Amino acid sequence: MDPLSPWLGPRPLLLASTSPTRRLLLEGAGLPVETEAPGVDERAVEAACAGSTPPELARRLAEAKTLAVAHRHPDRVVVGADQVLALGDALFHKPADLASAGAQIARLAGRTHHLHAAFAVAHGPRIVASAVETASLTMRPLDEGQIAAYLASAGPDRVCASVGGYQLEGLGIHLFETVAGEHSTILGLPLLPLLAVLRADGWLRF
Repeated sequence: MDPLSPWLGPRPLLLASTSPTRRLLLEGAGLPVETEAPGVDERAVEAACAGSTPPELARRLAEAKTLAVAHRHPDRVVVGADQVLALGDALFHKPADLASAGAQIARLAGRTHHLHAAFAVAHGPRIVASAVETASLTMRPLDEGQIAAYLASAGPDRVCASVGGYQLEGLGIHLFETVAGEHSTILGLPLLPLLAVLRADGWLRF
């Protein structure tokens, strides 16, 4: 390991996700990262959590993904994460195509929705900590032409890669009036509370 890195673990942090955004967040904080797909059926977890609040669902999903990888690597420090988008009681998922994305954006336009981002940390393998952070986002009113123009500019790969049909770090920023919440929470991995957990458990140098 790099002697100047804040990470003190004998092996890199294992991220239970193939999300390039989450990996970049951790690497930007100076942590060595390896990734592995958890292979968890998210809809099955959601069905098992019927009646849970959106924040609790996000936590359960993060814990399920973390444990799936931790059981395969009991000697590693594993971090998993998930994010739930809620408009009132309605939950949103990644759109299947541009038409679905357009319908989602039309529902969100002119209203405030919430992104509930959760993480979990495992070592052993057992969950040693988990937490949820929430961001509130208000989308500006949009007509059909504006939504169509955004979809055409962003393209299906970007639009269908994130819940809600937008990526705030890209062209999706044009859709919003106000955003309240820590940036890494909006991107799907609440970095400040995660680093606090790793620091308290002795995995960080500072």
